[in-house]
Amino acid sequence: MQKSRLEAFSDGVLAIIITIMVLELKVPHGADFSALAPLLPVLLSYILSFIYIAIYWNNHHHLLQTAKRIHGGILWANMHLLFWLSLVPFATGWMGENHFAPGPMALYGIVLLMAAVAYYVLQLQILARDGKDSLLAQAIGKDYKGKMSVVLYIIAIPASFLNQWAAAGIYVLVALIWLIPDRRIERAFNSNS
Repeated sequence: MQKSRLEAFSDGVLAIIITIMVLELKVPHGADFSALAPLLPVLLSYILSFIYIAIYWNNHHHLLQTAKRIHGGILWANMHLLFWLSLVPFATGWMGENHFAPGPMALYGIVLLMAAVAYYVLQLQILARDGKDSLLAQAIGKDYKGKMSVVLYIIAIPASFLNQWAAAGIYVLVALIWLIPDRRIERAFNSNS
């Protein structure tokens, strides 16, 4: 299979995920800005999830650039990642509609944790195919950002039941960590050129 087919399919799925999330935003019944106030939790959860999907799209694009060839393990690992990302609209909607209640906050963290694990599995599949001296291996190194993200999600999930705002802060922190562009793969490409 060509990488371009896998990239196009993944791009399409991620575009649908964003579309589903935006369709959950309901138009307020009122013409003044105060009519937006009840929608604020839904809007905030949408913004956070949109940022997460954008981060995954960006990093997924760079990750697949490093793959020399696509094989069955990479296809299934990619589907595993897309499965967890496809649950983001549900978790986002539940979290926003329930004003960041502990249960929905915990589920949101579980979905983010599993997406991070699935992304790691996809990296492992590419590394298994391309080797320990591959461009991807050089680029990710010890992958401190990825490991730190998983640890923060594991902390945030139970924290949701103690203080959901602390959990929300952790989810925002992880997004900010990844929002700063991860140029490791670009640097590895440039150094090999």
